[in-house]
Amino acid sequence: MVVDRWQHYQGKPNDAVELTRKTLALVLASGEGASLGELTAWRAKASLHFGGNYRLVDFALSNCVNSGIRRIGVLTQYKSHSLIRHLQRAWGFMRAGSGEFIEILPAQQRTIQKRWYQGTADALFQNLDIIQRHHHDYVLVVNGGHVYTMNYAKMLRMHVRSGADATVGCIDMPVGQASSSGVLSVDGNMRITRFTKPPPVLDGVSAQLDRVLVPTGVYIFSRDFLYGLLYEDAAKSRSSHDFINDIIPSIIHCAKVLAFPFRSDDGEPIYWRDVGTVDAYWQTNVDLCSTIPPLNLYDYDWPIWTYQHHCPPTKILAGDNGRRGGAIDSLTSGGCVLSGALTERSLVFFSTMIGSHSEVKDSVVLPRVSIGKNCRITKAIIDKGAIVPDGMVIGEDLGLDRQRFRVTTDSVVLVTRGMLEAI
Repeated sequence: MVVDRWQHYQGKPNDAVELTRKTLALVLASGEGASLGELTAWRAKASLHFGGNYRLVDFALSNCVNSGIRRIGVLTQYKSHSLIRHLQRAWGFMRAGSGEFIEILPAQQRTIQKRWYQGTADALFQNLDIIQRHHHDYVLVVNGGHVYTMNYAKMLRMHVRSGADATVGCIDMPVGQASSSGVLSVDGNMRITRFTKPPPVLDGVSAQLDRVLVPTGVYIFSRDFLYGLLYEDAAKSRSSHDFINDIIPSIIHCAKVLAFPFRSDDGEPIYWRDVGTVDAYWQTNVDLCSTIPPLNLYDYDWPIWTYQHHCPPTKILAGDNGRRGGAIDSLTSGGCVLSGALTERSLVFFSTMIGSHSEVKDSVVLPRVSIGKNCRITKAIIDKGAIVPDGMVIGEDLGLDRQRFRVTTDSVVLVTRGMLEAI
């Protein structure tokens, strides 16, 4: 029946539009992101600030909207207040009267067990009564904590054309970077034949390759097939009720499950990052400071939508004794004041103040931070609302920093307001 639907669609010039209208997107934004430490102590991972103006969840939602998928549910749970507030502010332009919406689905213990979400699959299962009210043929499931730009419509067309039961979005990745993601093995028709969980044990074919396929947390399911899977998984007492750990491995050999590699128009792997650790979060932000960044935030054909704070323009002032402020290879958002201060290869979020003779290098400074005079900050993340006193040095003496702040394995120093207040 799915193949017949595709034959019906492919004869029409607007087949992609018709397919996306029959698709419901579900964004998984309920997780804590425990490996991010204090960055998610008071906010969900999907709500974490990124790139100067954005939240992580904006990338998944923008991909949906730009792909023509405008019927979206966002599943929340862990400390979701800031996330829900952002969704209300940034994404309230969706018009339900036109058949488009972003619906917030908070954890409500809707099953007989009255429990919180036990995993990504359980999150969908607990909301099935709500999900089933929306008329759709396909379900797109995406993770709300990843940074990338993808056209989901291309993946949707392949899913329908092939008659697949499920399609897993993936990217080409060097073998050495795949240990935390697992590896997909496929045949010549991109049908998944094996999924090896982290740390992956490569099969005979994959072991000979420089690059392998790893899942990205993007899935497309045919509606009835997904519903059946969720009911079956919910009845398994030993299941962790998770898509990547339970659902996908269980269906590889009994259903048609395809892999869809996300690539650019010239066939190259796209930029995709799971900012699941403090080091990854720092690196992914700093990547944006490159002369030609791997993630293009200036693509006006594929905008990243968000809530724009009403800030005055950034001001860069001369400091005392002729000291001049400047920003070199840096991104500086609105409402910032660099008063005789210098930033290099750094990303400064909105409404941040940096005092005279201070230097910020290779760092990520989140919103509404105040950095005093004569400070030196190197390879650090300064969390939202922190007040750095005059003369403080961060990132040069890691032994001292470990006594005051959090220092990661890659020597990134994470500084929060609470840590500074405790000094």
